[in-house]
Amino acid sequence: MAARTYEIRTYGCQMNVHDSERLAGLLEDAGYERSGGGAADLVVFNTCAVRENADNRLYGNLGHLYPAKAANPEMQIAVGGCLAQKDRSRIVERAPWVDVVFGTHNLASLPVLLERARHNRQAEVEIVDALQNFPSDLPSRRDSAHSAWVSVSVGCDNTCTFCIVPSLRGRETDRRPGDVLAEVRALVDSGVVEVTLLGQNVNSYGRSFGDRLAFGKLLRACGEIDGLDRVRFTSPHPRDFTDDVIAAMAETANVMPQLHMPLQSGSDVVLKAMRRSYRRDRYLGIIERVRAAMPDAAISTDIIVGFPGETEADFAQTLDVVRAARFASAFTFQYSKRPGTPAADMPGQVPQAVVSERYDRLVALQETLGAAGAQDFLGREVEVLVNHTEGRKDGATGRVSGRARDGRLVHVAGTAAAGDLVTAEVTYAAPHHLVADGGIRTHRRWRGAEPAAAPTAPRPLLTIGSRPA
Repeated sequence: MAARTYEIRTYGCQMNVHDSERLAGLLEDAGYERSGGGAADLVVFNTCAVRENADNRLYGNLGHLYPAKAANPEMQIAVGGCLAQKDRSRIVERAPWVDVVFGTHNLASLPVLLERARHNRQAEVEIVDALQNFPSDLPSRRDSAHSAWVSVSVGCDNTCTFCIVPSLRGRETDRRPGDVLAEVRALVDSGVVEVTLLGQNVNSYGRSFGDRLAFGKLLRACGEIDGLDRVRFTSPHPRDFTDDVIAAMAETANVMPQLHMPLQSGSDVVLKAMRRSYRRDRYLGIIERVRAAMPDAAISTDIIVGFPGETEADFAQTLDVVRAARFASAFTFQYSKRPGTPAADMPGQVPQAVVSERYDRLVALQETLGAAGAQDFLGREVEVLVNHTEGRKDGATGRVSGRARDGRLVHVAGTAAAGDLVTAEVTYAAPHHLVADGGIRTHRRWRGAEPAAAPTAPRPLLTIGSRPA
């Protein structure tokens, strides 16, 4: 009998990408095979609940699957992630053809719930309110054999008035440093050359075991792992970002000069209403100290436009901070109500037409600043970790694509495989990418196997001794 095939559709943040790799590992351990592109026997939605259109997107996609489910009753559909944690049984009420609903705290239950739903011929909804397994305890089927996500914590202790994540992911729980480093070493042994450390707030890492300097120490420890070329992390919080982390970044060769530092607003009044626990001067002070230690660091951010009560003067202050910070890139969002958050019931909701107009101005400013910053790279040599060699752009131009040390996307003329490290001179610069058409100057071949041959890190080395985050 042929193995059942699966497809996972992931929405939202990097933590969801990390979780989807664990879900894939669980399914393959249970005998499923990844779909080769045809109709899958199982479709899993790993959802996000941060923005309003997340709901619309999920239920729209579930509706599109209904005809396939009606034509093949043996097909199964599962919904997990933050939106599942929030909506619970409401998902099955709105889409009765869904077979399984599971939450953020019980990823490991998916194979059992699928089997139970198949046996009982009815939907299985299992949402728990406390973490059952730290995701890194679970098997993994990674999308890349040379790059990997490593979670240092899950959950969040912040109380931002616009954010629903803490109520869905729970309070922050940290892994012990030894467990994190054991996973990183196992990944490097399997061929990984780049890791990204993940947490809802990586800078508060260590609070649960009494070491407020733990994250900087963790970065330095990663610098001592032979074979690990690149270390990144996301996301920090300005409230907890300390100078020891800046020093660790600047002094550890394999920690990349890239920092994603959410701003959200440049107005102190709005930041207070958001309950962000820092103000614009503190934020800009961090940016200044980062640039003093790492002049070439690429700094990106998140900004929300149209938060309740935001005036034109407040928005102007956000534009001022954007000009002063000179972000390499910015993820900009129009505020949308999320039920269950304090901001949803705040007075002074900004009319949508005003929000859209401000949003357009912010995007235009960032595009201009991003383009100007990119021009500084013309004629400079950059080191690129190649991520892929296929796709419309690369196929048409003969280029390979990857990320520079500071995280910028670079298209390089030449031939290289995923995982290779190449250097090339930048010949063209745009706000969101660089081009190096002068050819590859140096080329170091990836030491690992092909992705299909080594999809997971060795599982015995990933045992976690502390409570999951």
